[in-house]
Amino acid sequence: MNIVALISGRGSNLRAIAEAFRSGKIKGRISLVISNKKDAPGLDVARGYGIKGEFIDPKGFQGREEYDRYLIDRINMENPDLVVLAGYMRILSDAFIEAFEGKLINIHPSLIPAFKGLHAQRQAVEFGVRFSGCTVHYVTKDLDAGPVIVQAVVPVNPDDTEQSLSEKILSYEHRIYPQAIKWISEGRVKINGRTVVVEGARYNSLPVNPELEDF
Repeated sequence: MNIVALISGRGSNLRAIAEAFRSGKIKGRISLVISNKKDAPGLDVARGYGIKGEFIDPKGFQGREEYDRYLIDRINMENPDLVVLAGYMRILSDAFIEAFEGKLINIHPSLIPAFKGLHAQRQAVEFGVRFSGCTVHYVTKDLDAGPVIVQAVVPVNPDDTEQSLSEKILSYEHRIYPQAIKWISEGRVKINGRTVVVEGARYNSLPVNPELEDF
């Protein structure tokens, strides 16, 4: 499994994924990390794992479409099996999504389709839900609405804040994102319309998710 990761920030999910590769839980490598932010700490995370990291400045392009076309060409130079959004904070163009259809995944800090977009944890707290979580999903043209690979559920307590809920959810992000990549690398993830099945996995009854096997 050869992946390219796109980041914008601290790179905590990138670290979890890189650690899974280094430990041998996932066979393969991260060949490239691209950031749209020059000072993204995630670039230092990449270099700490010996991964090539590049800052590609959106300001050097005439709009999102031109920038994304450049990204498509740059990513294709690595011939990746999977493109992973690990805290990438730019809206992707349709052309980019089409270029990597079926091998582009993201993690979102809610149980999608609930609380799409920015500040999902704040949305959950303000709405007063009793459960939230995170979702690894395939990326489609509909924002935060692609087929779900795996979700993790966490309780939302009455005294939770956006920050405390974010911290609870993040600990599960670091587990389910590498797990989903491992399943994909093993050829076990099958998509049938909107339904994703992990072949050979045991499924919990509540919630209906494949059990985490390695993380």
